[in-house]
Amino acid sequence: MDPHDAPLPHPHLRSGVAVKITLFAPCFVDGLYPDVGKGVVAVLERLGHEVVFPPAQTCCGQPAFNTGYWREARAMAGHFLDVFSDAEIIVCPSGSCVSMVRTHYPELFAGGARERQAGEVASRTFELTELLADRLGVTDVGARFAAKVTWHDGCHALRDLGVRSAPRRLLGAVKDLQLVEAPGESCCGFGGTFAVKFPHISTGMDENKVEALLGTGAAYVASADSTCLMQIGGLLARRSAAMKTIHIAEILASC
Repeated sequence: MDPHDAPLPHPHLRSGVAVKITLFAPCFVDGLYPDVGKGVVAVLERLGHEVVFPPAQTCCGQPAFNTGYWREARAMAGHFLDVFSDAEIIVCPSGSCVSMVRTHYPELFAGGARERQAGEVASRTFELTELLADRLGVTDVGARFAAKVTWHDGCHALRDLGVRSAPRRLLGAVKDLQLVEAPGESCCGFGGTFAVKFPHISTGMDENKVEALLGTGAAYVASADSTCLMQIGGLLARRSAAMKTIHIAEILASC
């Protein structure tokens, strides 16, 4: 196990014990990639867990936060705290959004009346692969996916959350899947509003990433972040490349 992925003790998480898990679906998953959210539910229910989805949830506030609009981000984050305050375990299929909640919510509410609440909710929020492999102690979720797959580490999952080996251990347990590593751990260039403000730099980074991915000869590139896959997939489509993009939740849900 990668030392960065070392399991953290949690009072509600025990290997082999069914728990109630609340799904936080990022905006882009809810609006553009609903099969990712459905995949999360399918995997967790297959493992015997109860999954609930609070319909009042909205954006975590990351776009506003990253663009410098902290007041607006704080209002959205406050709504998130209201919606998820009673959740024992929160799972999200995006390292980027989990990083916002776990890393930046305590920062947003530091010194205020909701500082403690922000810290508590942050401590109960997990990215999907770290929840499965490092907290619930599961790598084989009963999936089968007959294809050659390469992996892209989203920057927030890798660098903010320290999640590296968990998705690889999960993919390694998928029947008939051949995992091939692309060289390097470079960014795809999306970065939210970064791609809009600096399109030429963003595209250049994407081109480097896509070259590395195509060099593996894989049929699919998988990731834990749909926004990264959207960025990569856009360039693959413009090149008319045969490689397809897929979220790891969709692979783990297949059987």
